Amino acid sequence: MEGLEKPKNIRIMIVDDFAGMRTILKHTLHLLGYDRIVEARGGQDALLKLKNEPCNLIISDWSMPNMTGLEFLSALKEDPQLKKVPFLMITAKSERANVIEAAHAGVTHYMIKPFSAEALQKKLEAILG
Repeated sequence: MEGLEKPKNIRIMIVDDFAGMRTILKHTLHLLGYDRIVEARGGQDALLKLKNEPCNLIISDWSMPNMTGLEFLSALKEDPQLKKVPFLMITAKSERANVIEAAHAGVTHYMIKPFSAEALQKKLEAILG
């Protein structure tokens, strides 16, 4: 992206059960200048990794088996060290009720699939300042 400064040295966790989506997000983040990326296959995997690899931002899918994105967010909110980590929910669920549910659960921002690199960049700028 032209004219952008390199982002600060932050660590971003991508949580999605679909490896292809993790790859797309990781590639897009690299294009935007984010290089410290941790991947998790689901909420439970993410919670384990966060104990050893603290992150500055979590990007999570909503629809995952075993633990949904909202259940994962709820678990984060119960942990004093993780509850303030910004959380970007990415989902195909665009209904107003879903957006409201996510907001009530405490998501920092919400983004609908499919999305562009520019849309992701704007969300990251809004979250990270």
